[in-house]
Amino acid sequence: MASPEINVEEITFAEADFRPLTESASKNPEYNEARLATRRKLGDLAKDAVKRLGKAGLELEQRTSLHNPHQFNGKRVRRLWAYLVRPKKEKARLKKTIGADLAKDLDQAYKNAYLCLAIEADSLEVSMRIHVDAWYDGQNMKRRFEGGGAADLLSLLNGLPGFRLRLDNWKGEWICGRLTRESLAEFFKFYTPGEHSLAVEFRWPAPEGNREAALAHGVPGDLLRALESLEPLYRWSAWSTESEFLFGA
Repeated sequence: MASPEINVEEITFAEADFRPLTESASKNPEYNEARLATRRKLGDLAKDAVKRLGKAGLELEQRTSLHNPHQFNGKRVRRLWAYLVRPKKEKARLKKTIGADLAKDLDQAYKNAYLCLAIEADSLEVSMRIHVDAWYDGQNMKRRFEGGGAADLLSLLNGLPGFRLRLDNWKGEWICGRLTRESLAEFFKFYTPGEHSLAVEFRWPAPEGNREAALAHGVPGDLLRALESLEPLYRWSAWSTESEFLFGA
């Protein structure tokens, strides 16, 4: 039976999506139902994104995070997200390339390069992320950059105004649209796959008492368009048969 069509126009965010993620509510199981409702919104948006990107020739699978306090999330839910990762057949290809022992982390969906839609108590987020354990994608991106791809990556990143390139939990940030060859070279001088995470993210502030803009009709559609804009960067960075630089150009 085919799943029902998702109407993005009917999805909006509300105060009830943010409040259960505040510090005081994050560990309270009484907010589980509210967080589940928010998780489903994000999941529906991600499903729509999978279809949109699929039409552009990029095949990804959708996953969502835990909505209830659990040992896995430190028994606090401060963030909910839906993420789009490489499908099983692409994971199987990558396993053959790097070997089963090195590829064991692939089974954890978020330990890959992925596209992300997220909500926290005071913000919405669209991002491309490479987990610290997804060293294969980080190495692929870094090797491609160092192997003559600097100009291409600079163009891709500067074509994402409003986004910023981030290195793990470092305070420094690299603003897309204002990057230079020198600043990007500085980033990759410090970025070490397997030791650092990497993110290219856009954050929509939604502080308590001033969330009207984030609650407006049409915001989910704006987030999806921002997510779609990351498609060329994801294709360039993540290991695949069309971007195979893991062991050098």
